[in-house]
Amino acid sequence: MNFDLLLYLVLGAVAGGFINGLAGTGTALFALGFYLVVLEPITAVAVVAFMAVLAGIQGLWIVRAQIFNEPRRLLRFVVPGLVGVPLGLLLLGLINASLLRIAIATLLIVYGGYFTFRAALPAFSRKTPLLDASVGFIGGVLGGAASVSGAIPSMWLSLRPWTKSEMRAVLQPYNMATLCTTVTLLAFKGAYDAVAFQALMVTVPCGLIAAQVGIMVFRRLSDTAFRRLLIGLTLLMGIGIMVSEVL
Repeated sequence: MNFDLLLYLVLGAVAGGFINGLAGTGTALFALGFYLVVLEPITAVAVVAFMAVLAGIQGLWIVRAQIFNEPRRLLRFVVPGLVGVPLGLLLLGLINASLLRIAIATLLIVYGGYFTFRAALPAFSRKTPLLDASVGFIGGVLGGAASVSGAIPSMWLSLRPWTKSEMRAVLQPYNMATLCTTVTLLAFKGAYDAVAFQALMVTVPCGLIAAQVGIMVFRRLSDTAFRRLLIGLTLLMGIGIMVSEVL
């Protein structure tokens, strides 16, 4: 393994692992930019997805009480999301995935840009089980069709005036469920070859350590600061998706 490859793998793992520990989402947004420089696209996605799943286990542990306190709330997002993933894959041949990603990016940029710089945060406190399930399903479909499963759920959860642990207790398990599906599908496609395995030997330990640092910062955030973080991430996700499609 040459120095450039090692450097990019470490930088990507640190960036992706930290944001995973901090927010429970956004791993690919921060890691893929490094990994795509030195790895083939399918290998880069496979490595980042696997790292995100392992790093996410640590994030699940710190909100385990909230997960067990509201299991129905979590299932309202996860079950429809998993149903949506294969449907999104079926739609790949019927829609223009690039145009879909640009449309999603535009929505995220408008939403994230508007609320990032406002003093008052949006608040939607009513119980909305059908809307929650719809958001989970749409996220799953978009994950299968355009690899952006966390975009709409992140935006929706940032509207909810929940505690940071309650938001994370939905967002992180949801992301991990869709990522586990991704990892499984990639494994069947043979993405985890010798090159991916070598990259994982560097990525996993660096990502796990960085995730612990992110978790320490998460513990220090107020509930309002975490909501602002999610809104800021929606803006960054939108910009990242748009740049990847335009360039």
